[in-house]
Amino acid sequence: MAMTLADVQSAAARIKPLIHRTPVMKSRLFNEAAGIECFFKCENLQRGGAFKIRGAANFLLSIPPPDRSRGVVAFSSGNHAQAVAIAARELGVRAKIAMPTDAPKAKLEATKAYGAEVVFYDRLKDDRESVARKLADETGSMLVPPFDHEWIIAGQGTAALELLEEVPDLDALIICVGGGGLLAGSCIAARGVRPEIRIFGAEPVQANDTYLSLKAGHRVEIPPPDTIADGLRPTKPGAITFPIVQENVEDILLVSEDEIRQTVAFVQSRMKILVEPSGAVPAAVALTHKLPGGIHKAGIIVSGGNV
Repeated sequence: MAMTLADVQSAAARIKPLIHRTPVMKSRLFNEAAGIECFFKCENLQRGGAFKIRGAANFLLSIPPPDRSRGVVAFSSGNHAQAVAIAARELGVRAKIAMPTDAPKAKLEATKAYGAEVVFYDRLKDDRESVARKLADETGSMLVPPFDHEWIIAGQGTAALELLEEVPDLDALIICVGGGGLLAGSCIAARGVRPEIRIFGAEPVQANDTYLSLKAGHRVEIPPPDTIADGLRPTKPGAITFPIVQENVEDILLVSEDEIRQTVAFVQSRMKILVEPSGAVPAAVALTHKLPGGIHKAGIIVSGGNV
């Protein structure tokens, strides 16, 4: 399926009742440190504390009501889990979530609080998608993937669409990449409204599957990564997201664990924005001057704030 700006615009209209339109913020101190002007799309202030509600809401709202009534199943370390739980609660749908035993406690407790049933798996031993598919088969529920589906991608792209509606003359976007749903959706939205914009993915050095995949020209799988950025731990780019990223992204820029930690602290202390490590990765790219030359005005999606 060839996705277009119209898909993202349709998703934006569809999910409007279920999401917040998050603010875009600036910081003089951050700009001075980064050497460029940065605009932060604060999805840490989104429902569930992350951008994931956009894709989850679009997915559930796109399911025909008779199928939706059978319930949904998802697999996630936290933010997608919370998003599916929130959307399911809003629509009166039963939700069951497969989560790793080492999922961040805050994300686990929030997912349960939103009314979803949690089933645990071992990240190092179990294939999370297989666990979730088994749950879906047992219950007749619909599986809601975290990133590799057109409905998810279109929903996630609405964050970049809103950012560019507010700041239309950006030179570049910097987007964190785990499975690639947010990055792919942002590519579709951004290319549709500003074809000349430069787009960069941002990954931890220790979770660099998309970086390696772009260099290799095909999807590369890595071992389960050991990174503080728990939302960026998928071991392989999506089959649907990767070709979109491959076609539209100029480069994947890498940051170290120390650079991620330092950026979380900088943004917290100087901007008073609570950002989780995954959400700090794009800001770390700007703060540590990893962008190529010629960029003066960059948009950064702060993907979440669930620490």
